[in-house]
Amino acid sequence: MSKKHTLIMLICCLIPIAALVAIVVFEIPATPIVYGVILLACPLSHLLMMKFMVHGHEQQDSLEHRHPTAFDVDAK
Repeated sequence: MSKKHTLIMLICCLIPIAALVAIVVFEIPATPIVYGVILLACPLSHLLMMKFMVHGHEQQDSLEHRHPTAFDVDAK
């Protein structure tokens, strides 16, 4: 896992936790819908991140694991 991926995942999971802490510490009035949205923010952002970041891995894997062709043979 790359450092960029780890950083994005950490940020996406810490934002909802920080929002919950802010609601409790600052006694911000929140409805159950707000709590539900905040609690779903981490898994939903993870799913979106997986959808958008998988394209780079597929392209990289296809380049690394391709079969050699007649043009790849070194002429000695």
